[in-house]
Amino acid sequence: MILTDTHTHLYSEEFDHDRNEMIQRAIDAGVSRFFVPSIDSSYTQKMYDLEAQFPENIFLMMGLHPCYVKENYLEELVHVETELAKRKFYAIGEIGIDLFWDKSFLKQQQQVFKHQIQLAKKHKLAINIHCREAFDEVFEVLDSEKSTDLFGIFHCFTGDFGQAERAIDLNMKLGIGGVATFKNGKIDQFLNHIDLKHIVLETDSPYLAPVPHRGKRNESSYTKLVAEKLAQIYQLPLEEIARITTENSKVIFGI
Repeated sequence: MILTDTHTHLYSEEFDHDRNEMIQRAIDAGVSRFFVPSIDSSYTQKMYDLEAQFPENIFLMMGLHPCYVKENYLEELVHVETELAKRKFYAIGEIGIDLFWDKSFLKQQQQVFKHQIQLAKKHKLAINIHCREAFDEVFEVLDSEKSTDLFGIFHCFTGDFGQAERAIDLNMKLGIGGVATFKNGKIDQFLNHIDLKHIVLETDSPYLAPVPHRGKRNESSYTKLVAEKLAQIYQLPLEEIARITTENSKVIFGI
């Protein structure tokens, strides 16, 4: 059984004291593919170091996270473009719009999101979307860039059924993680109405740990807990959930 964590911040400071053990726990649990999103330039070397240590398991994205769109965003975009020109990545991410923490850079977030979508098209890569309290704003940008070469993952999807259908119509898979196990998460109420071919697994570790670890540090081994929840929702064996969602991840990332 091969499970794929399509979104995990393995370089996070939260793992500094036990990173290797945490990754090994995940591998032992059947999670052998880790896709690591970029946040900003300050984490790039950490990402490269991790990839060098686990070259068979870790696959990198490049991008500027919306929460890190600040006064220096143009410099950060230059960094993204420079790294994309130097080596292979498997997606542009995580990118998008976040209005939960700070609305003062909305215009710049929209501009940066659109620019990075265009970079993804140029490099023929998927996008990995971060959306928090910004569904309307994210869809506005996606609609303006809609085309056959726009595809990717709506990371940590927490929208309603209509928003799920809209994302799928834009060639997006839905990244499903710990929220699916929450009593108030709501997405578990309609997921079985969405074909499993549109679903990929993720943890977003160290954030959003699934039940029974909610409120604690998340880690990639918990991908299996998310898969077990989906096995309940879809009334399918765990191995089938693992197989289909991993195949879906291969469609997006090309590996």
